[in-house]
Amino acid sequence: MHMLTRRLQVLVDDDRYERLARESERTGAPVGELVRRAIDHEFPQVGSRRGERERAGRELLAMPPPPGPEPDWEEQKREMLDAPMRKWAGA
Repeated sequence: MHMLTRRLQVLVDDDRYERLARESERTGAPVGELVRRAIDHEFPQVGSRRGERERAGRELLAMPPPPGPEPDWEEQKREMLDAPMRKWAGA
């Protein structure tokens, strides 16, 4: 946990404040903590594992689907579940 040393004054409209207040009431977290979490989520530290994972996830979700018909997901699931057994079939 970082020591809090900087004060920041931010003006928000009533709607945003009410959303923060409801979330604060729901979670028990102070409004300031919710704002810090939002900053960390929107602007992760450069080089942090979380930031790298989030970036990779966004890139993956932005990729177009592979060409061709949609796979049969039940068949895909069976193949994945059976894969470890095939590894040992010749042992």
